[in-house]
Amino acid sequence: MNTPSEDVDLLRQAIAISADAVAHGNHPFGALLAGPDGEVLLTAENTVNTEHDVTGHAETNLVRLASRSLDPSVLATTSLYTSCEPCAMCAGAIYWAGIGRVVFAMSEADLRDLTGAHPENPTLALPCREVFAAGSRDIEVVGPLLSEEAAVGHRGFWG
Repeated sequence: MNTPSEDVDLLRQAIAISADAVAHGNHPFGALLAGPDGEVLLTAENTVNTEHDVTGHAETNLVRLASRSLDPSVLATTSLYTSCEPCAMCAGAIYWAGIGRVVFAMSEADLRDLTGAHPENPTLALPCREVFAAGSRDIEVVGPLLSEEAAVGHRGFWG
């Protein structure tokens, strides 16, 4: 698995992808999938607005790409890096895809504090660790690690 400094570097890439999502007219969320050696295998950004699809979260978009192109035995060795803790929907997709590890920058609770009851981000108070704990296999979860850096793209975005 990746070292803590590699985790931080890859999280910063996910945060940069979240800025790309905003530049493309979407919500500020980004994710990437890395192999056990830290090689970036796939990236995805939020596409909720541009695709008119409420399931177009960065993590679900990434899971769709990954499950179509990578063998389950490979997915089990990967780490999903995301600018914000996966929501319950995304955590379910990650679980079903068989991804072995999740690393996130900002917690869902911190996101909820920033967005409040914004209608475009009705954040659930359900940490991904709780979703994964309800499953029959273990998923390693690391985070939050870079909450302040990830929050920058959200401040002012949600009005």
